[in-house]
Amino acid sequence: MKVLIADKFEEKGVAQLKAAGCEVVHDPGLSGDALRAAIAELDPQVLVVRSTKVDEAALQASMQLSVVVRAGAGFNTIDVEAASGRAIMVANCPGKNSVAVAELTFGLILALDRRIVDNVVDLRRGLWRKKEYGKARGLKGRTLGVVGLGQIGRAVVKRARAFEMPVVAWSRSLTDAVANELGVVRCESPSEVARGCDVFSVHVAACDETRNIIDAKVLGKLRPGSYVINTSRADVLDYRALLCAMKELDLRVGLDVFPEEPKSGESDFRSPMAEAGALVYGTHHIGASTDQAQAAIADETVRIVKEYARTGRVAHCVNLCERSAARHVLVVRHRNRPGVLAHTLNAISFAGVNVDEMQNVICEGLESACARIKLNAPLPDEIIRKIESENEHVLAVTFASIDDE
Repeated sequence: MKVLIADKFEEKGVAQLKAAGCEVVHDPGLSGDALRAAIAELDPQVLVVRSTKVDEAALQASMQLSVVVRAGAGFNTIDVEAASGRAIMVANCPGKNSVAVAELTFGLILALDRRIVDNVVDLRRGLWRKKEYGKARGLKGRTLGVVGLGQIGRAVVKRARAFEMPVVAWSRSLTDAVANELGVVRCESPSEVARGCDVFSVHVAACDETRNIIDAKVLGKLRPGSYVINTSRADVLDYRALLCAMKELDLRVGLDVFPEEPKSGESDFRSPMAEAGALVYGTHHIGASTDQAQAAIADETVRIVKEYARTGRVAHCVNLCERSAARHVLVVRHRNRPGVLAHTLNAISFAGVNVDEMQNVICEGLESACARIKLNAPLPDEIIRKIESENEHVLAVTFASIDDE
């Protein structure tokens, strides 16, 4: 199987893929037209990327391309809708960078509270300002607000305990039981989190539902002097509203992500947020950039590719249909012989009914199997009888509605 890695990637991971029998092309400089040209020329079955954007044109460049793996947690740089239209599976590596991002989150919180950056800048300028920088609130007993409780958000909560910070949190899937298990107070909305915290930290994935989820309304609920941290994605926070809230509420802000940030590792970059003054501390989208995180992500990427090569299954696939439109199921118990499934599918096709999902499970001993076929419409009785009677290896056929599944 041919694998194109179009981004920076651990050499250990490249070696592991080659050892597994994959033909690997590693070209970390590919993007845009160059990426599309490479996909067209190499015709890979698997594409691995980190920050490289994969658009519809790139996905259309090869008929063989069947899996795109994002070597990281998010997948907003990949045109998932276009991939789904071509039956290309998109996978990511969730949770493998959670510790790294949580560590940076608390690094920014501590830096803001103790004004570490300004301390260093003045020392390098030859200034001693202990009187000024000796003023700090401290974190113990101050409330941390967390929006988003995926693996990164939970890693942040875990570290908050070490700082003796109570936590209030909101997540779309958070229940009272899970909140109790995590030791957090569940809020009904991001606004309620903002209202009840001293430090407000965002950890939601970027998607249509979360775009600007932290807007002027949410930011306006913050207490004066609060800290705002964003180590997730720039799309989830309205940065114009944040600039206004900073002035009105005297906020301190720690950011690892910025709107329209450079795609390359080295570039000129100007941002209103980065130039907003001493109350904003910024890093260069380095949340996942530790050796530990990158090694874990590489290992998970290798596992995904190897499992796909061995079984055809794609771990952590983000564009599988959660529930098909099928409302009927045909169950065919049969001897494990050639032609049984072809006979069954031909009859279904003759009836003009579409197969939405199908699973054929082989029983122990390899002599028999059971096919479970989900259909988008009911089968006429004569078709069911045809399936059951016109192949000697069909043992039994049942047909039922699955409206209540």
